[in-house]
Amino acid sequence: MLNQTEVSEFLLLGLTNIQGLQHFFFTSFLLLYSATLLGNSIIVIVVISEPRLHTPMYFFLGNLSCLDMFLSTVTVPKMLTGFLFGHQPISFGGCLAQLHFFHFLGSTEAVLLAGMAYDRYVAICNPLHYALVMSPRTCLLLAVASWSTGFVHAVMHSVMTSQLSFCGHNQIQHFFCDIKPLLNLACSRTRLNMTLLNVVTTSVVLGPFTLVVPSYLYIISFLFYKVQSQEGRWKLFSTCASHLTVVVLFYIPVLLNYTPPSSGNPTQMDVQVTLIYSAVTPALNPLIYTLRNQEVKTALKKTLRRKVFPGGK
Repeated sequence: MLNQTEVSEFLLLGLTNIQGLQHFFFTSFLLLYSATLLGNSIIVIVVISEPRLHTPMYFFLGNLSCLDMFLSTVTVPKMLTGFLFGHQPISFGGCLAQLHFFHFLGSTEAVLLAGMAYDRYVAICNPLHYALVMSPRTCLLLAVASWSTGFVHAVMHSVMTSQLSFCGHNQIQHFFCDIKPLLNLACSRTRLNMTLLNVVTTSVVLGPFTLVVPSYLYIISFLFYKVQSQEGRWKLFSTCASHLTVVVLFYIPVLLNYTPPSSGNPTQMDVQVTLIYSAVTPALNPLIYTLRNQEVKTALKKTLRRKVFPGGK
């Protein structure tokens, strides 16, 4: 028999109760969210419209940009509403949906970044076989595997959380419905949920990370031992510098949040760390790829010229 949910609505307490800070945070995160949507949309449009970017690296980049837009949209609009109108109510169903899509998209990004690291490893360390290894079929399979892993992982959490009973207070010390604060409010036993969080979620984060690290160790060792000129080393490394920056910005906060065994009690640090990879990093990713990548900058200029001067060459 399923546990009955007695609490039908939760109250998201957000980041702060200080009115002056709420106005500052509203403006700041509205700008970040706008930058996320605009920057990542531009990258998707450029990757689709520019034939020179129809390569494995930019296929994955297009997927990453879509994930960043969706991930921010899951949490930021509700958080912005909270800054304007105070504590935000959210239904139990809405809470589960937010939890599901956040972990679906976040887990997908963790796995996708590992696939992108493998792509850079093959491109730099095994360039003669790059076209064969990273065929369109392989790229599609890696993308499907990333999205599928994220979906299955999120379904496990949302189904397990839906079985819990909530009968006490309904205030969530967070800006969205994450697993830890929900488990902290549950009246029923959460041992299985905690096991899922500590074992499965940690594996979903650490698994891809353990593939990313050796990929870049191989790349760095290849550059030092196989490439003689300093210019040649930098030219090759520059092709993966943007991805490495994104990996650091994503994995460090995620590892801080989910790899230590959790007691289920969210801390202020959990909230701040989650804010980094759900709101800040998605806004920075397009900037990182356009500033460090000459191909993207060239393609962006060509796309803009076609839009502004449709009849020009």
